[in-house]
Amino acid sequence: MTFTGSTATGRKIMQSAATTLKRLTLELGGNDAGIVLPDANPKQIVESLFWGAFINGGQTCAALKRLYVHDSLYKQVCNELVGYAGQVVVGDGLSEKSTLGPVQNRRQFDIVSTFVNEAREKGGRVLIGGNPSEGPGFFYPVTLVADVDHGCRLVDEEQFGPALPIIRYHDIDDAVAKANASSMGLGGSVWGTDLAQAKRVAGRIEAGSVWINKHGAIQPNAPFGGVKQSGFGVEFGVEGLKEFTTVQTVFC
Repeated sequence: MTFTGSTATGRKIMQSAATTLKRLTLELGGNDAGIVLPDANPKQIVESLFWGAFINGGQTCAALKRLYVHDSLYKQVCNELVGYAGQVVVGDGLSEKSTLGPVQNRRQFDIVSTFVNEAREKGGRVLIGGNPSEGPGFFYPVTLVADVDHGCRLVDEEQFGPALPIIRYHDIDDAVAKANASSMGLGGSVWGTDLAQAKRVAGRIEAGSVWINKHGAIQPNAPFGGVKQSGFGVEFGVEGLKEFTTVQTVFC
């Protein structure tokens, strides 16, 4: 059996499969962290950063859901993201003026709203968005929340919607530790100009996939899957095909 969806549903599938020892491939939820290194160029990465987080309105398992930015670039990255976000129109998908559509259902809309409101109450600074208009449909504006940290649900849990927390860090070891301080491990990303350094940091992130200067890109020849409570097994690549095979040893 192979399944892509929430961690909660994955657990139920695993329980049901236990009676007959079904083999499983589970690609479950994610709370992907991105780390912006001190040598990154905010103007060059802003577009990829934004869409890494907000593709499909953030309703993607491997979307960037937590952004850690070095103190030396924090203000500039925030400003660049706000400038880019201000050009993105959330609205009716049948309108050519719309770039992003609604949150898929009322329950998820309420989760995003609750997480953002809690972050605001705990001192988070809403840079843009955060106040959905009343009316039909579950249209939540693109929202960026600065000056937050672990201890609020917008950081600690998967929001699965158009709201991104931006966390300031001073030491790269601390940023890596916080990125790994999650029960999930689907994807992650590192952003910087020194590729050798970025690769070293990427190797320390506990996730099935780690991107450098992009986030969420998948391709059919590259294995994709998660660790920890983001599931097990992989899709794509030769390794993904092998998930559907069984090794048999014939002795003569």
